[in-house]
Amino acid sequence: MTGAPDRARAAALLGTRGRHGPLPPLLLVLTVVAGLVDAFSYLVIGHVFVANMTGNVVFLAFSLAGAKGFSVSAGLMALAGFVVGAVLGGRLRGLVGKHRGRFLLWGLVVQAVLVAGALAVAEAVRLPPSGGSRAALVLLLAVAMGGQNAVVAALSVPEARTTVLTTTLTGLAADSRLAGGSDPRALRRLATPVLLFAGALLGAALVVHGHRAVPLQVAAALMLAVVAVLLRLRRSTAPWTRHPG
Repeated sequence: MTGAPDRARAAALLGTRGRHGPLPPLLLVLTVVAGLVDAFSYLVIGHVFVANMTGNVVFLAFSLAGAKGFSVSAGLMALAGFVVGAVLGGRLRGLVGKHRGRFLLWGLVVQAVLVAGALAVAEAVRLPPSGGSRAALVLLLAVAMGGQNAVVAALSVPEARTTVLTTTLTGLAADSRLAGGSDPRALRRLATPVLLFAGALLGAALVVHGHRAVPLQVAAALMLAVVAVLLRLRRSTAPWTRHPG
């Protein structure tokens, strides 16, 4: 019985109760997905991110300055694909209505199809890829992650952005007790960088040990698990399904 209050406090901190319902933990799963996909893109495709665009802007500057190992074309394709995905994610909200569960569900369905396409390419060619297969992998995954970021941003769940960590870490430190604050969302803020790290670590370990396409397989499996949860919630009329404000 002593564990019940602890579970209730954890649920409150993570936001599984209240106006965001099950969205916070589902978005934390997608944070792991982002780490897995970026591990694959950086280590297998080669020095390019498909989820974290800040790194690509820096890499693009490195490549333009003549640094070795970075590709101008890969960086530009990733940025362009991400923007296209974000536009599509924004348009999707107008198509599926204001139900946040259905919005996330359809966003994930589109993302899963794109990741499945990338996985098919990865399985069909010799890795690391080159030429057209490399371009296809960069574009498919960047569009998928741009869409994910747009959908997550539109859901407006505080401190749950799946890839944007600079603001999260700043808030975690600035609002901490060490800084004189009492951050009520500290656990969720801390969970985001920890789970992104975990996803990247798992993806990197798989690649390093010769399982180059497996990070995409694991990412697809996690997305399908979230889709399965959302399918059960798509007809819910609970308060969390309505966009705040």
